[in-house]
Amino acid sequence: MRLILLGAPGAGKGTQAVILAEEFKVPHISTGDIFRNNIKNGTELGKKAKEYMDKGLLVPDEITIEIVKDRLKQDDCKDGFILDGFPRTIPQAEYLDKVLNELNAPLDKVLNISVSDEIIVDRMSGRRTCTSCGASYHVINNPPKKEGVCDNCGADIIQRADDKEETVKQRLKTYHEQTEPLIDYYKKQGKLVTVNGENKIDDTKKEVLKVLGV
Repeated sequence: MRLILLGAPGAGKGTQAVILAEEFKVPHISTGDIFRNNIKNGTELGKKAKEYMDKGLLVPDEITIEIVKDRLKQDDCKDGFILDGFPRTIPQAEYLDKVLNELNAPLDKVLNISVSDEIIVDRMSGRRTCTSCGASYHVINNPPKKEGVCDNCGADIIQRADDKEETVKQRLKTYHEQTEPLIDYYKKQGKLVTVNGENKIDDTKKEVLKVLGV
């Protein structure tokens, strides 16, 4: 299965990507994770990406595209992949089509997870992340046993800069302007399927597997 996940930040793409990667036994490729790892390790790419991510802006195409191209050429992508967080713009999508054509690896489906802006803001502004192990929490839906402390490793839990409400709203604005047009782009290719991401995770999973024919 070669699959792209579309949806606003906080729509649940990452959660469903992990489930689908396990279901289809293919790698989950998240550009967000790649960037965050580079930021944590203080690489030049990480420093450049952080400047944009902290402002709720997209990392420029020339940085993102090279990362994804190299990743898709690796052996574990031969039987498929789940792309989460890429492409985010029409030019990226056009470039990806070219790369996949070169690799003789056409897309099977593009899954769009639909969630309202209001729910996105509630979800993301309540998210908290462990500074050490990266575990995720939510102040309402999944709070730690002790406020500000990770259940797993005891390290501090913080609100990431790109999860603050004002940044989330900027990220949504950027999504509507630059990424949302991909819905029509892939619809015209006949590859788009859409599910409701406002339900519980298990309900969304069932709907996702159904539209993918599993």
